[in-house]
Amino acid sequence: MDSTSSLPDVWPEPVVPVQSLSEAGISAVPPQYIKPPKERPVFPAPSLDVPIVDVARFLDGGAPPDEQQLQAVADACSQYGFFQVVNHGVEASTVEQMRGAWTRFFGLGMEEKKVCSNSPAAPEGYGSRAGVEKGACLDWGDYYFLHVMPSEIKCRNKWPKSPHDLREITEEYGRKLMNLSEVLLKAISMSLGLDESYLHAAFGGGGGGGVAACMRVNYYPTCPQPGLTLGISSHSDAGGIAVLLADDGVSGTQVRKGDTWYTVQPIPRAFLVNVGDQIQVIKLI
Repeated sequence: MDSTSSLPDVWPEPVVPVQSLSEAGISAVPPQYIKPPKERPVFPAPSLDVPIVDVARFLDGGAPPDEQQLQAVADACSQYGFFQVVNHGVEASTVEQMRGAWTRFFGLGMEEKKVCSNSPAAPEGYGSRAGVEKGACLDWGDYYFLHVMPSEIKCRNKWPKSPHDLREITEEYGRKLMNLSEVLLKAISMSLGLDESYLHAAFGGGGGGGVAACMRVNYYPTCPQPGLTLGISSHSDAGGIAVLLADDGVSGTQVRKGDTWYTVQPIPRAFLVNVGDQIQVIKLI
């Protein structure tokens, strides 16, 4: 059964892109974006040295990882649930092309972007809210959501037609990130003492039905009162793993360890990896 079949075709209230509010020069955050006091960001938040994991030896053709490297992966996953991955094999040029293409997209006129608007029943596309509850507290950010795999669920008519090279660049970036995700699943499997293909197969790879993957490109406009709202509400990632590309030099990502939220200082050319809910509950045989 299609899980979206019971969802409405339209949002419960008119959708106002946050970018348009920011560019209008408003001096105060509208009430629907103000978070309850307990959910507001803490300034300044303490910094956290998220583990750095070098996956060079997990790439095809590399020397096999040693016990120290396997333990580093295990510790990062079990003690933090996050790590920054380096020497991952994704070329800097691919990353910069991806950043550039989507920067150009969000720089398009609002009416051109709205042609790609999504809905609760058809989540792919350009959007500014996720929940269908009327009167919900909203996040200060816009996004573009796409299915990457399997190809059967891609809605290609919702992929932007402009900039002209965005589709090609996004497809290439998606392939590279899928390759990296397979490497990460291999590393996590080996760190658990399992066959290197265990988790990849568990998620449908290698003839198991097909791995599913999606991509969300977030745009966080300037906010007049950043202490009252969030770009995206606190959450855990429901999938297996999430690979996050942060803007260089922008330390807006926060992670929770224990009961405290910490700011992550992104490393140039690194990806931030979040171990998702499915990895934590998957049955190990």
